[in-house]
Amino acid sequence: MARPGAALEVDGLHAYYGLSHVLFGVSLRAEPGEVVALLGRNGAGKSTTLRSIMGLLPPRAGRVRFGGEDITGWPPHRVCRRGIGFVPEDRRIFPDLTVDENLEVGRRPGDGRVRAWTRERVYEFFPALADRRRQKGGTLSGGEQQMLTIARTLMGNPAILLLDEPSEGLAPVVVGALLDRLQRLRAEGQTILLSEQHLRFAMRLADRAYILEQGQVRYAGSIAALQADEGVRRAYLMV
Repeated sequence: MARPGAALEVDGLHAYYGLSHVLFGVSLRAEPGEVVALLGRNGAGKSTTLRSIMGLLPPRAGRVRFGGEDITGWPPHRVCRRGIGFVPEDRRIFPDLTVDENLEVGRRPGDGRVRAWTRERVYEFFPALADRRRQKGGTLSGGEQQMLTIARTLMGNPAILLLDEPSEGLAPVVVGALLDRLQRLRAEGQTILLSEQHLRFAMRLADRAYILEQGQVRYAGSIAALQADEGVRRAYLMV
């Protein structure tokens, strides 16, 4: 059953880093309860798209709507309060705070429509974090830090979760454990938009995919259709 929430709509997004034009009319949509993957090679514009949605890189043109409301260019804290949670590629945990304290930083009440995320629920969901709740974030392994970053974002009870390259730099066994947790989130109806370079990881998680190349959408369709289209995969995803 899909989690109650709102559709995310991105329409004709253009974004720049200084004078460098990096997104060229990117459009996408994520429905409540859906997992959508942004795929593409390094530098394709995947992370920039997520940053623009979050207001970390305000777009120069185009629109971002959430639940029908125009949130284009809102500051990140306001986007977060609106119900969009962001898990950055570089994790951004607080290394001198304990796991408990990192989670408390992200805590925000739920809206009452679904079961709220609390520390107790997080520790049930991520047992490895429960074992390290008094440990400082900076002493955790890379995989544990990634779990902590996701858990901290869930503590904000987002309607949609934006994940930026969640499997990047993790050992295969850790990637498998992370995929298991994200598949469980999907089964619970959590809406997810993820940027991911590793095709196999994304294909095991997502319902639909958009492929970016040089800041433009080159493909949009179901994961099943992408699996069946070797030509598209070779053209835009193979190194």
